[in-house]
Formats: sequence, C-alpha cells, structure tokens
Amino acid sequence: MAAPASQQLSEEILRLSDYIAGAADRPLPEAVARKTRLHLLDTLGAIVSGTELAAGQLGARFAASTGGVEEALAVGARALLPAAQAAFANAMAAHGDETDDSHLAGRCHPGCAIVPAALAVAERQDADGAALLRAVALGYDVCVRVNLSFGFPPPAKARHSTHSIGPAFGAAAAAASLLRLDARQSRYVLAYAAQQASGIPFWNRDPFHVEKAFDFAGMPARNGTLAALMVASGFTGVEDPLSGPHNLFAAFAERPDRAALVDALGERFEIGRASIKKWCVGSPIQAVLDAIVAITGGAPQDPGAIDAVVITMPDDRIHIVDDRAMPDVCVQHLAAVALLDGSVSFAAAHDIPRMQDPAIRALRAKMTLVPSPELTVAIPARQAIVEIRGPGGTRHHHAVAVRGTPENPMPEEEVEAKALDLLLPLLGDRASSLVAATRELGSYRIRDLRPLLIPNDTPESHHD
Repeated sequence: MAAPASQQLSEEILRLSDYIAGAADRPLPEAVARKTRLHLLDTLGAIVSGTELAAGQLGARFAASTGGVEEALAVGARALLPAAQAAFANAMAAHGDETDDSHLAGRCHPGCAIVPAALAVAERQDADGAALLRAVALGYDVCVRVNLSFGFPPPAKARHSTHSIGPAFGAAAAAASLLRLDARQSRYVLAYAAQQASGIPFWNRDPFHVEKAFDFAGMPARNGTLAALMVASGFTGVEDPLSGPHNLFAAFAERPDRAALVDALGERFEIGRASIKKWCVGSPIQAVLDAIVAITGGAPQDPGAIDAVVITMPDDRIHIVDDRAMPDVCVQHLAAVALLDGSVSFAAAHDIPRMQDPAIRALRAKMTLVPSPELTVAIPARQAIVEIRGPGGTRHHHAVAVRGTPENPMPEEEVEAKALDLLLPLLGDRASSLVAATRELGSYRIRDLRPLLIPNDTPESHHD
C-alpha cells in the first residue's frame, strides 16, 4: 500500500530504507566480507568468554526464566529461546567486560549488540552465513551513521549515550535484512527503533559492569530485534521518524547533520573503520599496554628496578580508567600487571583478588597519570605515552596507532589467536572448529553452528 499523498517522505528515510531492504541481496566487497568475518569471530569470542562473567550469567539466567518458543541459542543458558531473549542474553555476555570491538568515530561498541541480534534472527530464519555477514555489515553502517548524524558533543558533555542509541538502530537494521523486510517495512522498523532509543551516559559509574552491559549491548540488541520482529509480524507505524513534528533529530540531535545519515552508503563500509581490541580491557587503556610492551619487549620487569612510571593519556577519557575498582578498566592496575607479567591475559584482566596483591599495590604507588589536552585532539585518537624511570635511566614510548585500529590492524591470524584464547577454556577442541567454520561461513546454515557454541558443562575456567 502506497504512502498517503499528503505524506512527504524525507530523502534520508527513503535512501536509508532502500539500503536496508536491498542488503540481503547485495554482495559485500571481498575485503568488507573478510573484515566482517573477523568482527563476527571476535564477538563470538566475547560472547562465549562473557558467559563466565557476572553480566553474562545474569543475562542468561533472566532470559532463560522467560521461556518461550525455541528459536535461537542463548549461549550462556545452553538453551534455545525466542530470538529477542537470545539476542539479549548473548549481548549481555558480549559486553560482560571490555573484550568486544569498538568504533571510535561512531562512539560505540557495535558488535556486542549487532552480532547477537543478527545471530538470533539468522537462526530463527534458518539463514546462511553469507546472509549473516551482509546483515552484520549493514548493522555497522546504520549504527555509526545514526550516531554521526546527531552531532553529539564530546563524551563528558553529551546528554545522551551514543553507546546505547546507534547500536539499537544497527541491530534493528541487521534483523530487518535477515527477515527480508521491504523498504516500507524497513521504515517502520526505524520508527520502532526510534521509539525505543534511550541511554543516559552514567554507565561509567557502574562498579560491576552489569548495567553497562545492558546499556551498551543487552538493551539495544533486544530493542532492535523486537522492532524488526514486530514489523515482520504485521505491525505498522510512522513511515518517516526522521522528519515532521517531534522527529528523531528533534528529540536527540544536538548539532543535526542529516546528510551524515546516508553519506557514502554502499561506498564507505563502517565496519572497515571499526577496531578489534588486542587487549581485553577498556579502550583508553589499549595504547598504554601497547607502549609498555614496546618498552619491555614483553619481558617481565623487576619492580625493584622501577622508580617511577608516568602515563600520559588524553584528558577527555582519563577519568574513565583512573583508579577504578574493576581490574579490566583500571589503568594503574593493568599497567602494573603488564610490567610484572610481560603481558595482560584475559584471566589477569579479570583477577579481582590480584588488585590487592602487595607487589601490584607497590608498583601502582609509583605511578602518576598525566592528563593531556594535546593527546585528546591528536590523530590517530587514543594515543598514550609511557615513561619508566629507574637507576639505568628513563625508557619511553609514545603509542600513536593503537594495535587493532584501522591505522594498525591486527592480521587475520592475530584475531584468530585472540579468539582461540577466549574460546578454548569453554569449548575445548570445538574452539578450533568454530574458528575454521567462520572461514567458510557461506557454506553453513547458522543453525549448524549451535553445537560448536555450547560451552562445556565443566569448563576449564579462564581464572584457573
């Protein structure tokens, strides 16, 4: 049924809905497909490892308690649940800590919401791996462009959380593609995503990484999945949430840039600008660990030979990681671990008792954090400078391009090694099979991956 003659649809909503509706049949460029596969694998690693963490366990328990038709695997619950509940549970695990990917320009963690939503709907629809990859890449395109179009100020001054809003639209678009919704239905999906858009940036005060997992991942994955499923079941709505009275931009945008919403659609794939973390820790800490390893060569250091450690970081993000109670987002703690161990493993990044280790505490007492306005505006972003002072002099490194970012990407084998480190303790021998399956994803139905994702009943814990 055509839109009423009196309803003038904006150019942005027409272009965006056409792009979403066409994604299922639009092949990805080879390089984009390869990059999407790595982000999918990285997020699967985050989901599986996150089932051991508080947010993942709580998400799985809550989702399983709701019951319902068996459509998709909730990894931590080891059960088939309705798609929206499975997406929610897996998303809570995916951002159960700081393992998952990020997008600096989009100011969000796309994968932890978009991949669980796409995975759940792909299972529900018995889709193949090629359809999943196209949906995931589409989700990143929509997610990032929504956030860019709002023109939010720097994080410390923003009234809304980009980490919650963009990923909800990305998850909705990915689900809509897998459900093969047409352009008009895709506009309805965007309207329902807009109605559910929310997020207040007090997540950095969460001391347990549970509400943060909900804000970044569980909520947007669930809301985006529900938006698409409701429309697929016949829900109608407003065709253009981007224009007219009380539209999306009026509600959220601070410096609206409508053109950013559709800029270079089909030409610039946002997944190409996303980062895969080398270290399973908060994003502002990545460069600090890069710098320490560059100085030490990955060799454990004698704390007695260290008089002082000076860490210079961007002044707009230093508060996020300064002296935090959670080990994976505390820069002083992780710097001390890196110096003592020569590296920071997943287990070390989550070892809460070790935060009270006298050797760690003694090394932390020698550390000084220096906020730098120059590093805040430096390009590439999130640089860090580390100085280690001792009797033999000062060792220094300026980490400019963070490992895993587009400026310094990890090769395929390094991403796979990270994934195996996350998957092996819970999947055992099936971890290698899962990694291999993602290399040939086009030959798989997504339901075929279920046996490879279910954790062992008695996993070898990361913390052992």
